[in-house]
Amino acid sequence: MPTPAPPELPPAVLKLAALGVQRRYRTHTLLIQEGDAGDTIFVVLSGRLRAYVSDARGREVTLGYHGPGDYVGEMSLDGGLRSASVQAAEPTVCAVLTRETMLRHLARDPEFALELVVRLIRRARLATESTRSIALLDVYSRLKRLLEERAQMQPDGGRCIAERLTHQAIASEIGCSREMVSRLMKDLEEGGYIAVDRRMLILVCDLPARW
Repeated sequence: MPTPAPPELPPAVLKLAALGVQRRYRTHTLLIQEGDAGDTIFVVLSGRLRAYVSDARGREVTLGYHGPGDYVGEMSLDGGLRSASVQAAEPTVCAVLTRETMLRHLARDPEFALELVVRLIRRARLATESTRSIALLDVYSRLKRLLEERAQMQPDGGRCIAERLTHQAIASEIGCSREMVSRLMKDLEEGGYIAVDRRMLILVCDLPARW
């Protein structure tokens, strides 16, 4: 029996998901392979997906994460090849739709078509910002921004990152080597700026502007 979608999802997403088939994916399962032909769209009902690009040597750059209410694979609407790979970052449930189903839905629901355009614009803006960051900021500045964006304020006034961020995952997101991330993180920890407690990363104080 299909797992019901979380009730907190927007009505437009629930309506779209109802047109597809629910599927479960284990962590690290590859849903989309960069460069392949494909005509499926994935609506995330629970869990999280990671979109990334890679080169012939296996180096990866993470483009972003997509959680409940997001959908991936919509670039296939133009009939072209997949522009990025997508894998499950954790156990994930998706509603899977075909390109034809999505196109029919867009034709019947102009409001949803406009929402899709807005999402694509937002995603393009994020991609532009990411490119600008990699081109204009040094590695430490990119690391600093990532840590500060992910940190959540706690009741005691402290800031921490509850999700487990491996050095490899950080390197993929900011576009550098794992070794560089490890050196910077070690320096920040020895300098008293960050601390690790049961895999939780704590920002002990404001990170320095330069390193």
